[in-house]
Amino acid sequence: MVEFDAVVEAALTGFALVFSIIISTGSLAWGYGSMGLETVPRWMIAFGALWLVSQWRGVKWFSAPGLFLSLLFATIGLWLSFPIGWMFSGAIFALFAWDITELRKKSHFMTARDDVKGLERRHIARVSFLALGGLLSASLLMLWWRQWTNEWGNFLLGVSLLGITQIIAWINK
Repeated sequence: MVEFDAVVEAALTGFALVFSIIISTGSLAWGYGSMGLETVPRWMIAFGALWLVSQWRGVKWFSAPGLFLSLLFATIGLWLSFPIGWMFSGAIFALFAWDITELRKKSHFMTARDDVKGLERRHIARVSFLALGGLLSASLLMLWWRQWTNEWGNFLLGVSLLGITQIIAWINK
């Protein structure tokens, strides 16, 4: 039963990792695409696919360049006055993906006495609240600067549903 719980826990963090990479690169690509750029979003999506493949293949170091490039593109986008929500979302979820990768690397060195599952669950809950705060801040700024769009509202709805699904899965596990 303990091994099954460990597999389920790894699947839940893997789910969070995959969706955070998809949301990060997708948000940046959407933000750049909404400003009329065509080639940059394609490269961002290709980079996101490469990031996903690297995680699947076990290349743990790839999350650091992924975080760096996502933060770089988000900063450039903010500097060029691109929609703040998409840039914040890209940066927040890249940081989330990097953090989950680092947590998974560290958990391999912990013993059974360290309560790895509990530590992982608490850590992801804290980071999720930080991501929620970042999305809330970005949403308030978008309202303030009148940048709110239906796409952003749909995005928030989708991310909220994913988050609620993840929380319910962790609680029911």
